[in-house]
Amino acid sequence: MRRYLFPVLVATVVALSTSASASAHKKSSGKSKKAAPVSATVPAAPVDPGLAESRLIDVYRMVARADTRQALEQAQDLVRDYPNFQLAQLVYGDLLSARIRGVQVVGDVPEPVAKSAATALGDLRDESQLRLRALRERPPAGALPSQFLALSTRNRHAIAVDASRSRLYLFENKASGLTLIADYYISIGKSGYEKKTEGDSRTPLGVYFITGSLDPRSLKDYYGSGALPINYPNELDNRRGKTGSGIWLHGTPSNQFSRPPQATDGCVVLANPDLAYIIRTVQIRTTPVVIAPALQWVKPTVARQESKPFEAALAAWQSARSRGNMDQVLSFYSADFHSNGKTLSEWVPGLRNQLDKTRGRAIEFKDLSLLRWTDSADTMVVTFGEVADGSRSGPTRRQYWERQGSQWKIFYEGVIG
Repeated sequence: MRRYLFPVLVATVVALSTSASASAHKKSSGKSKKAAPVSATVPAAPVDPGLAESRLIDVYRMVARADTRQALEQAQDLVRDYPNFQLAQLVYGDLLSARIRGVQVVGDVPEPVAKSAATALGDLRDESQLRLRALRERPPAGALPSQFLALSTRNRHAIAVDASRSRLYLFENKASGLTLIADYYISIGKSGYEKKTEGDSRTPLGVYFITGSLDPRSLKDYYGSGALPINYPNELDNRRGKTGSGIWLHGTPSNQFSRPPQATDGCVVLANPDLAYIIRTVQIRTTPVVIAPALQWVKPTVARQESKPFEAALAAWQSARSRGNMDQVLSFYSADFHSNGKTLSEWVPGLRNQLDKTRGRAIEFKDLSLLRWTDSADTMVVTFGEVADGSRSGPTRRQYWERQGSQWKIFYEGVIG
């Protein structure tokens, strides 16, 4: 039986574990090196949530050990418990086929079937590779996505999406800092990522926030166990002329456990059990959602060190506000600043009134949150409660800053609470 399933192991596990370094090996030695045992390349399955994926990876590991009887039993149990898990059904079919013939690839079906279902087979093979890749290429211990510079205690959770890896990472903001607690396979837009226009079937890139939670009873079956809308287009998107709306994190139809890696109209789609857990866990309005083409993982100390120049600019703005110096305060605002439809000149009278009310009183930040977005420009998304000395509370503001040369300038500011 080992000879039938070894090609499957090579195709689904070993090839993935060596893909990152294969080219370098070939260039340096002129020949391929022997693949490492799967037990050294496929990590132990994570605990629930993500249980269905965990069980699928366990089946792969059993196959790699040539423990085909147990693999078949576990695959049978998996498809019984998740009958709409198409990838699991495909693997189960391979294991059944391997009892009577050789199996070369995931979804090794007769040629006529392979031709008639070429797209579906390709999608499932891609899904299989992405699931394995994500479990093998784990984030470095103690590292965070580079966008998370500082989160306040109000940001009890955070989400980061790696679009190129079809992976969503869920963090909890504990007393010890932001901690990864779960990660999931996801689907993104049919045309990939970096949404620009309405109907382009792309998933947006940027820093967003969950704005609501939609009751699944009010939604079509297509959206599965619910939906979490995000604030696309955000203020940076608006500034860049991007269009579209209705970008959600949502589930799958009842007859489909997961969707192909690129299959949505721009939303981020998860399996229903995974989305249900996220809905039960995260908070509306305060949970940031970063969607990046590829997440860059850095140590928190490195990220904060890189943010020092910006924090100095923010502190200088805070000091100017406290002194009520109108000219100095205005020097921090970009010429194309806007606030909810008002240009800078239209917004200045309201700013002057704010300064008159708090003149000479120190302005303190409460629940400060710093999120960074870097592409063709360097942007900071800053959220804080603004409390004047002698007051118990104040407005919650959100600002968007952009680095212009050596200076940081505010191009949007608004009250969100």
